[in-house]
Amino acid sequence: MIAETPLLLKAARREPVPRRPVWIMRQAGRYLPEYQALRRGRSFKDLAQSPDLATEVTLLPLKRYAVDGAVVFADIMSPLPALGVEFDFAPGPVVANPIRSRRDVASLPTPSDAAFAPEVLATLASVRAAVSPEVAVLGFCGAPWTLAAYLVEGRGVKDFPTLRAFAASEPEALGALLEKLSTAMADYLIAQGRAGADAVQVFDSWAGLLSYKDWQRLIRPHLESMLEAVGQAGVARILFLQNAPHLVEAYASLPCEVLSVDWRVDIAETQRRHPHLAVQGNIDPAVLLGGPTPTRAAARALLRDTEPRGHIVNLGHGILPATPLDSVAALIDAVHDEPKLTREGTWT
Repeated sequence: MIAETPLLLKAARREPVPRRPVWIMRQAGRYLPEYQALRRGRSFKDLAQSPDLATEVTLLPLKRYAVDGAVVFADIMSPLPALGVEFDFAPGPVVANPIRSRRDVASLPTPSDAAFAPEVLATLASVRAAVSPEVAVLGFCGAPWTLAAYLVEGRGVKDFPTLRAFAASEPEALGALLEKLSTAMADYLIAQGRAGADAVQVFDSWAGLLSYKDWQRLIRPHLESMLEAVGQAGVARILFLQNAPHLVEAYASLPCEVLSVDWRVDIAETQRRHPHLAVQGNIDPAVLLGGPTPTRAAARALLRDTEPRGHIVNLGHGILPATPLDSVAALIDAVHDEPKLTREGTWT
């Protein structure tokens, strides 16, 4: 018996689908009361480092909503202990010993594939066994530049000035760091595919910190080599960029199946300019804070403005903690209702 290909994976390949798939970045977590109950007396690390608990959290949104993807509960920092990086959360990542020199980069070990976040790989296998074949299991990682932002700066701060100064004063050291991270993340994503992920998302949350010229010189070669390696392994790639409208065309030229953009980008124009790519997004997460009515309106506007083929519905960034549960239901219902309303001619 041939297993059913997940709807999301079909859309990523721009194959015909009966309706658009939908999932939500950070859907396994903070806005859900069930998650908040699990967090009582436990840290984020406690949950993420336990495959049993991480599996439970990953599956929580699927028990409430008919989403088409189960994104593994983990963090972009999860694989970095394999590189000898110590960190904690307060609440964002805080690196114990930030990288500030070529010597610091050289001291990072070269790990084996098995060393990368074995708890994440175990969670992916467990989730794949638990969900139906129609649901895509999604892994992810941070892009090399985004990971370097935390490793050099030490924590998330506005505009990452130490990172940008490091890029200017130590370009060779930055290049060595990005090369090491791109190789490591390629291996990590390929391992996620072997563990059960149908597709993986690369988060370049801090892509917009650089000009196009500096991005092309410093970042592109490493991000491109990472994506090429993952594609050669047969793993579907979703590439997400945040707060970088000036780089959308550059990212669309990189090797990936899906380009995921934030709410600042005209996703319909992106779709028209790059018909070879599937696109993902891109409702403003803040809209959902307003309740079901504006959420439904935003979802319908998105569906009207974009071509159904090759479109995965999502937010333009992670769901916000205060999001009403009814707003999430309204978003998903709007996506599910589109084929019926279109057939009946009542789509407005």
